[in-house]
Amino acid sequence: MGGVTSSMAAKLAFFPPTPPSYKLITSESTGLLLLHPFPHRENVDVLKLPTRRGTEIVALYVRYPMATSTLLYSHGNAADIGQMYELFIELSIHLKVNLLGYDYSGYGQSTGKPSEHNTYSDIEAAYKCLEESYGAKQEDIILYGQSVGSGPTVDLASRLPRLRAVILHSPISSGLRVMYPVKRTYWFDIYKNIEKIPLVKCLVLVIHGTCDDVVDWAHGKQLYDLCKEKYEPLWIKGGNHCDLELYPEYIKHLKKFVSTVEKNPSQRHTSRRSIDRPEHSRRSTDCIEAPRKSTDRREKPWRSTDRPEKLKPFEYKFHNDEKLSKPKVSFDPMERSRRSVEYNEKSRRSIDIQLEKARKSVDWLDRIRPERGLAG
Repeated sequence: MGGVTSSMAAKLAFFPPTPPSYKLITSESTGLLLLHPFPHRENVDVLKLPTRRGTEIVALYVRYPMATSTLLYSHGNAADIGQMYELFIELSIHLKVNLLGYDYSGYGQSTGKPSEHNTYSDIEAAYKCLEESYGAKQEDIILYGQSVGSGPTVDLASRLPRLRAVILHSPISSGLRVMYPVKRTYWFDIYKNIEKIPLVKCLVLVIHGTCDDVVDWAHGKQLYDLCKEKYEPLWIKGGNHCDLELYPEYIKHLKKFVSTVEKNPSQRHTSRRSIDRPEHSRRSTDCIEAPRKSTDRREKPWRSTDRPEKLKPFEYKFHNDEKLSKPKVSFDPMERSRRSVEYNEKSRRSIDIQLEKARKSVDWLDRIRPERGLAG
């Protein structure tokens, strides 16, 4: 059965760029491993990491001064870290985080062949590197999974109960569901995120384009609904599968999310009993940490108020903060209506107070005394 599953995964899910977009070279002067043709940066380490399944993967570690969070990024199925290099640098700068991105087995200059279980060992190797080589703690790590990368991301997150947060970017509910509108999960399916996401105990942000023609928006919506700890999702109107980074609200929403999980550590692990669905049990021969029964109650998503905008195509550089600093206006019609009513109500109260003060000043001019209560 495992062979059938692995073969299916390779055929349906993995499309490594051929040839790879980069080469690995060793600097003659420093002995450091470099990613050619990119210039060497003092804050970027190029790494080779061994996995428990016998492959060796290539990873990039981007260091940000005084960062308190580290992003572990699992990319999509038709990319390698050479193609992701500039985005990794931009995300590190704008989110003020350290970032580790890696290539799956069989991608880029990583050895071996791509398979579902190889990606699980790949992300474990990357996570182990963060802990052992860079001193990162589980509580400070944010897992980020894009498209197929949501598979290893959700799998690892379901086994790590103290993670800071998880970000799912155009995620899949399962491999088979991308191709067929099946209602149940079959044994030969791959990346069964739909069964694992209820086991994730940290705050989860889901990002998906409403016009995704590769992985339908319904996948992101379904996973969001099953999250126990959820942040307000980002549904990018008109966004497709590979262009969400081009929209200004993408980086704005990410910045708010990272700021939220960094400022509210006490709320990340609040236990509540679930009233919506029972916890699914999970069998795994690759467990890092066995899942525990959760007493979490689903809570309403943490809200954000972004107005959708769109950048020019292929403009990967994010705007400066000054350009992004626009009034926080919700695009929810009900919210706008409510705020309008509240605003009018406040204005009416203000006018009534002023009229009352004027009347009292005329009627009781001889008795008036300074009263602080009427001053505001």
